[in-house]
Amino acid sequence: MTDQNDAQVASFAGATTFMRRSLVADPQGWRQEKPDMIVFGVPFDIGTTNRPGARFGPRAIRAESLQLAWGPIWPWGFDPFDRLKVVDGGDVVFDWGRPQEMPERVKDSVCAMLRCGAVPVMLGGDHFCTLPVLRAMAEHVGEPLALIHFDAHRDVEAGTEEGRIDHGIVFSEALAEGLIVEEASVQIGIRTQYPDEGGQGMTVLDADWVHDQGADAVVAEIRRIIGTRPAYLSFDIDCLDPAFAPGTGTPVPGGLSTQQARRILRGLAGLDIRGFDVMEVSPPYDPAGITALAAALLAVDFCCLHVTRHFKG
Repeated sequence: MTDQNDAQVASFAGATTFMRRSLVADPQGWRQEKPDMIVFGVPFDIGTTNRPGARFGPRAIRAESLQLAWGPIWPWGFDPFDRLKVVDGGDVVFDWGRPQEMPERVKDSVCAMLRCGAVPVMLGGDHFCTLPVLRAMAEHVGEPLALIHFDAHRDVEAGTEEGRIDHGIVFSEALAEGLIVEEASVQIGIRTQYPDEGGQGMTVLDADWVHDQGADAVVAEIRRIIGTRPAYLSFDIDCLDPAFAPGTGTPVPGGLSTQQARRILRGLAGLDIRGFDVMEVSPPYDPAGITALAAALLAVDFCCLHVTRHFKG
């Protein structure tokens, strides 16, 4: 009879944490465990302008990640968790009846992760949640960050005002607060436009450019723009075409395939990327779970990227 502790847990069984990592959901535990990376959720979608549901994204991404949690990741050829100490930090807790509290709660949580020396990986949640993470990152690094942003939308809409919660203003607000460097930021997969958009100094590689030029050209352009600056990588799942990611609030036809996105991410090995998020997964619009599965795999790819930069052999 096989001892239960020695048997691999089936993908459809067991506790649901990201890639079956240990749940360590408080700063005291992070200080004790000293993880290389903390994966955490922000179940928030008040900033959504179209279809809600991204509050369920972190749970769905964790659940779909269990399909991947069994060994080496293709085509990296290794299991990043053999080399990285990664914990699931749980979800940031805030009062859903006081959504204005969310940004400060997220910032405080990410600051605690960074003080422990961990790389933050956020599972969203709508894209507004990225703003407090950038606040924490810029404060910790001591300078504005370069931005690598995958999306169907630029999220630099005008008309920001103090206290507004809107996923369409996240990067215009980040620019206004000096959190990111405009000329060292690149947006990939864009295929929408709105009047009075800001961030004109950011490089935009729209969906047509990506499809026409291919993944290698995208990688070369990202590397040229970012250089050696510390960077943050934000991936809105609606960068993918709805054929690959129907479960999102504002789907736009004509986007990238999951494989295109993964090839581009692999090409970023060696860049100084200090944090990552995958946002806007809205499970109610995708009963098959392929959107959350894609998001989980992209997060695992980021873990692999971190391995290639910091661990040899």
